[in-house]
Amino acid sequence: MIHGGERFVGELRALSARLLMQRGAPYDAAQLQSDILIEAELRGLPSHGLLRLPRLLLRLERGLADPHTSGTAVWTRPALMKVNGDAGLGPVVMMAAIRQLGQIVPKHGIAVAAIRDANHIGMLAYYAEAAARMGFASIVMSTSEALVHPYGGTQAMLGTNPIAVGIPTADEPFILDLATSHVPMGKIHHHALRGEAIPEGWAVDREGRPTTDAEAAKTGALAPFGGAKGYGLGLAVELLVAALAGSAFAPEVTGTLDDDQAATKGDLIILIDPAAGRGEGRRLSAFLQRVRTSRPSEPGRTVAVPGDGARSRRAGSLATGIELPDEIMERLAAFDAA
Repeated sequence: MIHGGERFVGELRALSARLLMQRGAPYDAAQLQSDILIEAELRGLPSHGLLRLPRLLLRLERGLADPHTSGTAVWTRPALMKVNGDAGLGPVVMMAAIRQLGQIVPKHGIAVAAIRDANHIGMLAYYAEAAARMGFASIVMSTSEALVHPYGGTQAMLGTNPIAVGIPTADEPFILDLATSHVPMGKIHHHALRGEAIPEGWAVDREGRPTTDAEAAKTGALAPFGGAKGYGLGLAVELLVAALAGSAFAPEVTGTLDDDQAATKGDLIILIDPAAGRGEGRRLSAFLQRVRTSRPSEPGRTVAVPGDGARSRRAGSLATGIELPDEIMERLAAFDAA
């Protein structure tokens, strides 16, 4: 069902923050966690939106998420920080790491935070945008449970392993955010919740057979995007994050799709100071505009660059409303009444 515009968005923010605070989250932590969930809804990414809130509330109730910690950070090199997330809320741990890196980047030109054992951080674009507002370019990566089969295989061995790249320009930042799976597992869960079939090619069932049944896909494996290319990139993210963060490999990762096990995945963020290219922002913006005005494949359509679609969907959601399944609203109302 489609619900209201900006007023409804404000009500959703207040509801989600209240539910988090009722379960022990401090005000600032609840606002941050709520913001990233609502932003996902606004941008048409329900797989990373309020669908995840009931699970997170249960994790808080069961002591699997600590709303008070921002993790324990240790600088192992002048520009490399390792963070034990201590079961903290993912956005809280990640934003704390970004703030610490931001103090080091001007001195060294680059700084890296490798994070383990924090809860789900949500859409990576959020952090790439935060870094861009600070004037930094960024690369963000995250791992997950084994959800993706290798190219040429049928068994889930890799996480969806998203990667985001953010680059400040003179206008809106360039933001690329993509999973290395054909779709995120949250999208499968979203289809299952709505009782909808999934398109062919998204997933196989637990026996390795292609399926359009969202419920069967939940216990099967997702396809990598782009065949061997997506598989190779996903494997690279898997190895790089595990090597730097010391986090578990996908078959042993838990905690992002369940409400009864500790979170053991890893996250990585690299901040880069573009000071050497100071003044390049206008040149970057001009080139992106050249891309947008290049010849389209269909007359009357405009070529988009990464980030344009999310901004457009966000504006549309604020104007016309967010489509939320009634089941989600009912579950959140039940948590509010508990």
